[in-house]
Amino acid sequence: MKELQHLNKYFYKYRYKLLSGVIITIVARIFLLFTPELVGSSVDVIDEYRKGIITDMAVVKRELLINILYIVGAAVIGGIFTFLMRQTIINVSRYIEFDLKNEVYQQYQRLSLDFYKSNRTGDLMSRISEDVGKAREYAGPAIMYSINTLTLFVIALFLMFKSAPLLTLYTIIPLPVLSYLIYVLSKTIHKRSTIVQVWLSKLSTFTQESFSGVSVIKSYGIEEQVNADFDTLSTESREKNINLTKVQALFFPLMIFLIGLSNIIVIYIGGKQYIDGEIESLGVIAKFIIYVNLLTWPVATVGWVTSVVQRAEASQKRINEFLKQEPTIKNNTQEHTTVEGNIEFSNVSFTYPDTNIEALKGISFSLKKGETLAILGKTGSGKSTVLDLIGRLYDINQGSITIDDKPIDMLNLNDLRNSIGYVPQDAFLFSDTIKNNIMFGKENATDEDVINAAKNADVHKNIKKFSKGYDTVLGERGITLSGGQKQRVSIARAIIKSPKILLFDDCLSAVDTETEEKILKNLSKVSEGKTTIIVSHRISSAKNADKVIVLDDGKIIQSGSHETLLNSDGYYKELYLKQLTEKEIS
Repeated sequence: MKELQHLNKYFYKYRYKLLSGVIITIVARIFLLFTPELVGSSVDVIDEYRKGIITDMAVVKRELLINILYIVGAAVIGGIFTFLMRQTIINVSRYIEFDLKNEVYQQYQRLSLDFYKSNRTGDLMSRISEDVGKAREYAGPAIMYSINTLTLFVIALFLMFKSAPLLTLYTIIPLPVLSYLIYVLSKTIHKRSTIVQVWLSKLSTFTQESFSGVSVIKSYGIEEQVNADFDTLSTESREKNINLTKVQALFFPLMIFLIGLSNIIVIYIGGKQYIDGEIESLGVIAKFIIYVNLLTWPVATVGWVTSVVQRAEASQKRINEFLKQEPTIKNNTQEHTTVEGNIEFSNVSFTYPDTNIEALKGISFSLKKGETLAILGKTGSGKSTVLDLIGRLYDINQGSITIDDKPIDMLNLNDLRNSIGYVPQDAFLFSDTIKNNIMFGKENATDEDVINAAKNADVHKNIKKFSKGYDTVLGERGITLSGGQKQRVSIARAIIKSPKILLFDDCLSAVDTETEEKILKNLSKVSEGKTTIIVSHRISSAKNADKVIVLDDGKIIQSGSHETLLNSDGYYKELYLKQLTEKEIS
């Protein structure tokens, strides 16, 4: 129960709703327990008429009619309170589920990039859905059935002992056995359910990847192999589900058997006691049979509740593991920061914590507000890492990075990132309209802002060709668009927010040189007065930059202006001549 203590703050938050739910539950059970006593009384009236104690049939009819009205009234009132019970306690569990999911999601937002590199997306989704759902069962149904069972047991056993103590002892013998067997059965069901969930996850992952990679599957002509693999997975999943169903099928037959056993005990022992004169009236046996049927399900839930609590604790433990994690990148100040755009790297070295790859080695450069820097180099030379460090997705191991002469880790993290427009190398678009994908950079943007941003990214004409234009809903990860279109929409998303710092990570690799020239010309206007860093493999993206640096194996091997680097031998000049030759040939 230690792990579940995390939910106590939510119980306290909704304490008044829970307390009213508890009171309503007790009242509902009390009205439910009127029925056995009234039925017993009715049987006694009939028995007394049969024995000749009551001779007037009108008296019998009147007594039976009154009892029937009381039974109907108690059932109606008990039903109303049962409805209110569920509306309070179960609703509270939904509120707690809502709050817990938000808490987990907010924690996901706080955690740093390295966290997502070491955890699978499926596992993260499972914790915010399946695990939170298990915790909700503890906060709602488990509490409700526990109160229900306790109330019924206390009141019913009191009334039963009051009527026939010995018969009560015989009657309740099967109930603890039922509770224990249900507990064992629930544990087995839980284990097999977990296995079923694992295989469901495998099936979901397989189908998701198949749908996402359907073009690759078709182009390689491996549909039959994929179908065979899916058939193997689904067959195994079917077997696991059948194993679960076999155990679940025992649940109700077991309950019916033990209910029947209790009823047999009541009839046999009670009948014998009635014959021997140990029980005063036949109505006692009648109401005991009803008590047994009322108590059986609550007793069965004891085992079920125990299993629910165990599952909830295991799930909450998994949730707590995430909630206790602290982000490696922390916001060290709550003071508002205004970013102008002056950037300086001084002897910066950085090693990725998850791979131990040293990406940067003693990098130094400086940029004044409004200047443009182009970074070129081979794949894996550390170009993208520079941009990640400016966005403070990672903290450096050595050296210093300052923004406006302030250490980057002393700036308000939210203000820093809000002042950056970042276009990643792998453009990620959401399954939403093109308009909303562009507005992601500026939520309060007008239609005019969206169109201007799209025009500057040279994607407006492409968007207008779609039947729904800017209201076109994109497929998963923007699959509706071509690679070049996705990159340009991503550029529009960055520039619409008019940030102080613009970071472009090889974001023109999927467009032709003519389109690249148009976009760069537009960007030169858009980025006026903004500090801009362009990572690229093309000289054309770097030639208009104020400064150019060339990286190789994490080190700066060349730096200067476009003209300066062309006048000296090295990687930059070689790349320029190579690309110039390729352009002439094409």
